[in-house]
Amino acid sequence: MPAIRLDQTILTNARIVRADQVMEGGVEMAGASSPRRALATAGLLDIVSSDYIPFAMLQSACCLVDTVEGKSVPDAKGLVTRRPAEAVGPADRGEIALGKRVDLMQHRLDGVPIVRTMWRQGRRVS
Repeated sequence: MPAIRLDQTILTNARIVRADQVMEGGVEMAGASSPRRALATAGLLDIVSSDYIPFAMLQSACCLVDTVEGKSVPDAKGLVTRRPAEAVGPADRGEIALGKRVDLMQHRLDGVPIVRTMWRQGRRVS
């Protein structure tokens, strides 16, 4: 496993929100005057993170698409994949690109994002 690196420039300037603060029903994203919603709407939210809710990353990305005007699926998914990888590594993950390690999941887009199929390092695992 590659060593984790900390990119101080990204971490110093990053606007980070916990996934549970984004998920539907989360108090922190409720209402038009929420500071976190304002960051997301203005395109100033850099990273969505979680360390204790297994489904939070996927659900928070889908919630952003549903609740923030103009937030695209690729932009929202980047907040839970590419941007965290850029900030803390490892450098071989975080996006679908030549030479990168890629794990994929297929999920439904409507309602609760239930994972249907998963691939890990190119092999279907569920």
